[in-house]
Amino acid sequence: MTALARAPIPLPARPGRRPPAAGAASLALRPLLDSPRRAARVIAVFPAALYLEMRGGAEPRVLAVVTSDAGRLPNAVVVVASRREHPFRSVREGADAAVGEGRVEADGLNVRVRRWWDPSPRLSGMQPATLARGVHALEEELTAAGALTAAGPAGGGLAGHPDPAALAAACAAGDLAGAVEAAERIVGLGPGLTPSGDDILCGLLVSLRLVGDAVRHGGAAVRLADWLGAAVTTDAGTRTTALAATLLHCAAAGGAGAEVAAVLRRVAGCEPPGGAGRGAVRRLLSVGHTSGTDLAHGVLAGCRAALALTATASARRAPRATA
Repeated sequence: MTALARAPIPLPARPGRRPPAAGAASLALRPLLDSPRRAARVIAVFPAALYLEMRGGAEPRVLAVVTSDAGRLPNAVVVVASRREHPFRSVREGADAAVGEGRVEADGLNVRVRRWWDPSPRLSGMQPATLARGVHALEEELTAAGALTAAGPAGGGLAGHPDPAALAAACAAGDLAGAVEAAERIVGLGPGLTPSGDDILCGLLVSLRLVGDAVRHGGAAVRLADWLGAAVTTDAGTRTTALAATLLHCAAAGGAGAEVAAVLRRVAGCEPPGGAGRGAVRRLLSVGHTSGTDLAHGVLAGCRAALALTATASARRAPRATA
């Protein structure tokens, strides 16, 4: 993800307050952060992250503030502090907060956005053969890590559940109705701030869109992402957690977390075998309790579907032999 420089803005000191900490924000949050201040509420606090929910308004309704050594979600503001420095120790769950005018403020936390970063990785234009090699390499790495077996995905919060497999098969076959039905059945399925079904969907949606955009004849994958994204985000706010609903909206628009983006760049051949992409799959699998594994399963399903749909589109465009 490329950080975009923004000129620092001198800020007058406020009596009784510490100077604001510097932050780098996702471009997905720009409409929210560049707007006038709005009220928010702290919905969860962890050593490496806290989550704020906006009171009303359009998505993204949940904003993450994370440490520099935490996973970078597509709706995150990254602060220049590690979890060992305990930058969120003064923040209480349920506390009032405010977001806007380039700031995030909550219970003693005061962050000023100084830079922006793009949550949509730029995948270079690729041929179907490049995608096929990338998908094969991803399958091998997931198998080596124990997250994929000959029988299918292993581990994750929905291991053994039939709908993720049904969703993957419908996507690869271009079965729009079947894919939408299976996707809608797993929205909000599973425990936690980001249920497993939503993590799978996020990996799937962002892969279909970004890989489809990058590969030749990938339009069918992008159209599938459009339909699936619309289906699962329409009433996500009433079917899953606030954080998961926001992440579904981000994924539908092509917004990926840093770990997912690194894997997609690896699949697209944007990283040399021994370069910055080395260990990308391992880092993704280490995210959360099951979130990383679920995201990885969604990414693999999306990449496989994009490859299959590309092959179908290429075959249709191939000149027919004359008798």
